[in-house]
Amino acid sequence: MKAEGVKFKLKTLIAANDVPSYMMKLYKQQIKAKKLLAEFDAIALCGGAEIPRDLPVPGRELNGVYFALEFLNQQHQINSGDKIKNIISAKDKNVVVIGGGDTGADCVGTSNRHHAKNIIQLEVMPEPPISEVKELTWPYWPLKLRTSTSHQEGCERDFAVSTKKFIGENNQVKAIQCVRVSWQNGKIEEIPGSEFELQADLVLLAMGFISPMSNILKAFSVETDNRGNAKADFSGEKSFATNVEKVFSAGDMRRGQSLVVWAIREGRDCAKAIDQFLQKQK
Repeated sequence: MKAEGVKFKLKTLIAANDVPSYMMKLYKQQIKAKKLLAEFDAIALCGGAEIPRDLPVPGRELNGVYFALEFLNQQHQINSGDKIKNIISAKDKNVVVIGGGDTGADCVGTSNRHHAKNIIQLEVMPEPPISEVKELTWPYWPLKLRTSTSHQEGCERDFAVSTKKFIGENNQVKAIQCVRVSWQNGKIEEIPGSEFELQADLVLLAMGFISPMSNILKAFSVETDNRGNAKADFSGEKSFATNVEKVFSAGDMRRGQSLVVWAIREGRDCAKAIDQFLQKQK
């Protein structure tokens, strides 16, 4: 891509408002949206859904409770040779990962490489079947139990579990109080008398992402939908175009948290839409 003339500006922030403090550490420079709009004939916003889903239960403010990306982004920096202060380490700790998706699996794998004492991954949904029932799910993503290489390295998994509160000592998390749940008519219900506690020196919240960072969309004055995503047409002559002239959006920033295959597909389609837009400007 460099050979084709693409210039990469890494660790660059478009705007500074409403950015989580742990993400600010990743940036080294800032560029204003007005400058980009003045210099370029078209702009594609494909920043992804980066705001993590929080768990607002008692004890959330305790030290040792982090979003998954706080933990994972730090590891990327370390792997790149950056010097990091106040490292979040899982070494010799009881680690609880809340969330059963790919991000949670990444937390499990990284914790194993830190040589954690024990790792438990919790998921609020029921345990999926080992083999999918294809005729009930096709053509959608089949529901089945997925075991990654991270899990194979060492991890206990527990399903249909909800976290009620974090328990601390000297402002440091030491345990979490959980309860087993069942799903009735699409609603979650606690099972009476099923409360239990887990030791936890490090808790990683990996429950998915709710929306892109609003500051970037605000910087370009892009309208959003009711979920906070960039509002852009999904088809037609103005496909991928936002309400702002020459500003387009694709991927998770437009459709919400999804799979990488959708990001690839939308990236290609958005590029085609931008090409058609630029051809009309000649």
